[in-house]
Amino acid sequence: MDWLQALLLGILQGLTEFLPVSSSGHLTILSNIFGMSGEENLTFNVVLHVATVCATLVVLWNEVVWIFKDLFTKQQWCSYKNLNGGTKYAINIIISMIPVGIVGLFFKDTIEAIFGSGLLIVGIMLLVTATLLTFAHLAKPRQREEISGWHAFIIGIGQACATMPGLSRSGTTIATGLLLGNKKEKLAQFSFLMVIPPILGEALLDFKDVLEVGWSAAMAGISPFALIIGFMAAFITGCLACKWMISIVKKGKLIYFAIYCVIVGVLAICFA
Repeated sequence: MDWLQALLLGILQGLTEFLPVSSSGHLTILSNIFGMSGEENLTFNVVLHVATVCATLVVLWNEVVWIFKDLFTKQQWCSYKNLNGGTKYAINIIISMIPVGIVGLFFKDTIEAIFGSGLLIVGIMLLVTATLLTFAHLAKPRQREEISGWHAFIIGIGQACATMPGLSRSGTTIATGLLLGNKKEKLAQFSFLMVIPPILGEALLDFKDVLEVGWSAAMAGISPFALIIGFMAAFITGCLACKWMISIVKKGKLIYFAIYCVIVGVLAICFA
């Protein structure tokens, strides 16, 4: 992988991680075009995942500080109702991690096998993403002020399903939350914050696989300079995309991404 390929992949990851068009699906398509090997994908994915986590922390830094500040504030832990807002938020994030944690522990090999199945599954899942976004656009949410623990779990199920290549994580979680009647502004932020622990967990597992493959073998097709270029590209575009996506959700403009997913999905199926 040269620096230009790393730049393009980093920009693509930064944009598609937050926009509801599936980062995994787009990276699969572009990686096939570039003819990248599995080891190169593995090493590069770790770097890109860390970059998007950093972008999320930068954009939503005030929310992160609010959560940790409330966690260490004196409160009545014996009752969920009496907990302050930041602590409830943190608990909801933990609840949302349960489904994807189960998938990661028991179905990791199955998911990885699906990732290697080519463009057909990516195209199909992009069409599923388009369907979910369309339903969310047509729905008339009740605009709940707070995301409940039960809703966090259901949104987490959506995140677990989005481990399929081509099924957008942000699109699935935001669409699920909207269909449940949650407030748009709160939902976009929750969708981006809830993914930080799973992304870090996935990056650690990928890093473990890199060590098993061997550092020299994993780095054989990519230079440190290309990794830095990819990281910076994913971080900068991720910051921009995260801010943009929050604004898009508030305005209810998800239907345009549904149209885009249909076009790319059909093309992926045709070239599979």
